[in-house]
Amino acid sequence: MFLDTIHGIIDRRVLLNYRLDPDALAHVLPPPFRPKLYAGHGVGGVCMIRFKELRPSFLPPWLGLGSENAAHRIAVEWPQDGDLHEGVFIPRRDTNSWLNKTLGGRVFPGIFQRSRFVSHDTDTAVSLRIIRADGGTEIAFAGHLTDSLPATSLFPTLEAAAGFFSLGATGYSATHADGHYHGMELHSLNWTVSPLAIDEAQSSFFNDTRRFPSGTAVLDSALLMRGIAHQWRSRPDLYLSHTQLTTRPPSHA
Repeated sequence: MFLDTIHGIIDRRVLLNYRLDPDALAHVLPPPFRPKLYAGHGVGGVCMIRFKELRPSFLPPWLGLGSENAAHRIAVEWPQDGDLHEGVFIPRRDTNSWLNKTLGGRVFPGIFQRSRFVSHDTDTAVSLRIIRADGGTEIAFAGHLTDSLPATSLFPTLEAAAGFFSLGATGYSATHADGHYHGMELHSLNWTVSPLAIDEAQSSFFNDTRRFPSGTAVLDSALLMRGIAHQWRSRPDLYLSHTQLTTRPPSHA
């Protein structure tokens, strides 16, 4: 990859979270990834994120770009070089940016699907619909600020949820080649989280009963972050062979 570090502002980030059955999830994850459990459950969801001033470090903020993006994410761990690593596996990324679609996997890590984003934000609420190129709805979400997580949430406190997701800063994305994953790491320079009450939630990935039979993917909670200065940093690609897991410098898909 030509760009190893990208700077910018996360204007708005919503984490829509699902509680996942570990056995069902184990069949969804490709090797070498396995579910990272919290209180005996797998955790997955959708990160819906709007960027502004996104740019390489040598450009000033006013030359940065803005875009809407979404990533389906699953908390995972994997053995590597004798250690246990943790992060998120990303089976799908969506963007409204032709630049992200064109350059993703070539100039910076991650392969993107070009989709249409319909969003509406106020000081107290967020709604977002992501429409695929075929006209189907990939993601639909609406929520409003509230004081606490739902009583049914897997996480006992907001702090516990924020702590769990902060550990998933390293993400590995599926590519066009089996056993080859692009890596990126999110470094947030400030971190504030607010809970959202869910008014609507739909994910074609987690609502697919062929992938997650009824009752194995349950809505858990939603979190909102705004105005986060951050950096994206490339991580070595992962390559899985029949005998071992290896890393190489970030490269083309």
